[in-house]
Amino acid sequence: MLETSARLLRLLSIMQSRRDWTGPELAARLGVTTRTVRNDIERLRQLGYPVDATPGVGGGYRLGTGAVVPPLLLDDEEAVAVAVGLRTAADGSVAGIEEASVRALAKLQQLLPAALRRRVRALETFAVPVPATGPSADAATLTTLAAACRDTERVRFGYRRHDGSHSSRDVEPYRLVNLGRRWYLVAWDTGHRAWRTFRADRISLSAHPPGPRFAPRQIPDGDAALHVLKGTGAAMWHYHATVIAHAPAQDVLPRLPPAVTVEEIDQDTCRIHVGSDTPQMLALYLGMLGADFHIEDPGAHPELRQHLAELAGRYHRAAHRPAAS
Repeated sequence: MLETSARLLRLLSIMQSRRDWTGPELAARLGVTTRTVRNDIERLRQLGYPVDATPGVGGGYRLGTGAVVPPLLLDDEEAVAVAVGLRTAADGSVAGIEEASVRALAKLQQLLPAALRRRVRALETFAVPVPATGPSADAATLTTLAAACRDTERVRFGYRRHDGSHSSRDVEPYRLVNLGRRWYLVAWDTGHRAWRTFRADRISLSAHPPGPRFAPRQIPDGDAALHVLKGTGAAMWHYHATVIAHAPAQDVLPRLPPAVTVEEIDQDTCRIHVGSDTPQMLALYLGMLGADFHIEDPGAHPELRQHLAELAGRYHRAAHRPAAS
């Protein structure tokens, strides 16, 4: 009986991780036969968990709407991780979950053994977060978008641009990315036929039902977090330039932040799209490339050329200054 109960908890956990499962998939994950899976599904229904089934070759199972949260079995490290996560959420960047996080943390602490409770309180007391400012994303918006990413369902929403204007978007959501206090949705914009990054705090979800399913695409850079870093970093630059570095791309890349794009020209040369707040700062950064370079369009960047010349003269004078007697 104990083995069956543990398997049912495991089955619930698996079914909550994805929307649809076939019988053979569940059987493989549990290490049982498909007949045992059918029996376990029936036991879950008897316990009050709605499980929808689709017959046929392509059919399967889905945990239905209204399923209650199953009991959690946590080891010591998992319990501490959950407690720390709840404390972080109470002070975090998601609006509307602060009070719920505190309530859940209080319940968890009541159940923790004395040794674990002491570890959690030590973290709360001596791990001090730096106060952060900035917009907060709505918890309901994040959970809806995360579910659409999981289920590969298109989403329609209103979006407030940086200039305050509004637009309607129909997207194929891919990933949510947390960067500092801000949340970003990486998605394929079906209207613009291009990848876009949307700030979650500027998204207003409509009352429309979930859109049609879609086949996932290959995201640029192969990583959603890196894609957001590149996009947000470049968007914050006030001054842009393109330089040709006389060094292999693989030697230059480790010296540059993720937002900088490097294109290989040949085995000894690469093109770098860089930027900064001012041409003065960009001149300093270029000096740290560790390689000779030239500006691809020098006529378009007189300020940058001026600051590079000033830095060259300053460094030359410092290097050839006579030693004090």
